[in-house]
Amino acid sequence: MSQLDKGEPVFSIAIHGGAGTILPEEMKPELEEAYRQALKAAVDEGYEILAAGGSAIDAVMAATISLEDCPLFNAGRGAVFTHEGGHELDASLMNGADLAAGAVAGVTGVRNPILLAREVMLQTQHVLLAGEGAMSFARACGIPLERPEYFFTEFRHRQWTEVRQTGISVLDHSTRAQLKGAHKMGTVGAVARDQQGNLAAATSTGGMTNKQYGRVGDSPVIGAGTWADNHTCAISCTGHGELFLKAVAAYDVHARMLYGQQSLQAAMHATVHEKLVEMGGEGGMIGIDASGHVSMMFNSAGMYRASRVRNQAAVVNIYKD
Repeated sequence: MSQLDKGEPVFSIAIHGGAGTILPEEMKPELEEAYRQALKAAVDEGYEILAAGGSAIDAVMAATISLEDCPLFNAGRGAVFTHEGGHELDASLMNGADLAAGAVAGVTGVRNPILLAREVMLQTQHVLLAGEGAMSFARACGIPLERPEYFFTEFRHRQWTEVRQTGISVLDHSTRAQLKGAHKMGTVGAVARDQQGNLAAATSTGGMTNKQYGRVGDSPVIGAGTWADNHTCAISCTGHGELFLKAVAAYDVHARMLYGQQSLQAAMHATVHEKLVEMGGEGGMIGIDASGHVSMMFNSAGMYRASRVRNQAAVVNIYKD
């Protein structure tokens, strides 16, 4: 019997801040510490909501907003530049209790896209709003908007200027040496189980540096980048979005658990290390099952990630173990 199966109500949370070519020899100590502190702050924020008896939805929202507000990550404030030199943001949210979901794609100037995704879930009959329609809805809801300079970071701008005349796209933390032939993306996300046994998942991204106007990856697509169902798991993905879309990656884990009776660990391994690898898809995902067990897997060199389980301290990692 695991520690999670004993006594008190189980609650747990996991977050990610993107996956890709993340190597210790290319990370300055002060930057690594900044990433670790930001990941810990986000996972602790979500955990405190769970510890106080709050909902999984509120926990993943809080953790994701914390990551969106941090310029280190490719979501919200730290979003990468598109080919046109702007920012197009995507986000999605799903409630495992009733499969309610909301998502937005291609929004501009929205401080926290995950807040807009929640409004889509709560106030509309739809799941996904995109482009100007999503922006009109944001203004109607009073969602906080920011001017373009809010999203400007020197690193993202420098990264964009290095590749804007090429056809390549890069992850927010790729170095110059990695640019040639790189096709990566960064994302943030969170999954949680609350004390009532409900699961939730959230994902938010700025997409690919130098991406084509209107490009949408897996992050705002329910079943591809995000999934939550109390019967099985909550999943948030990060990686090469086109391949995660084709793999229906988040739902694939759910299906392996539901129909194949696989554990979360086995299902995620099959999706990340077998299915996606065979397709040429690089990246990873975080997951929590109906019992509150956490799994975090990736087939890339690293993934920014953190987790916290009831009555335990936060665990923060960046590189392969």
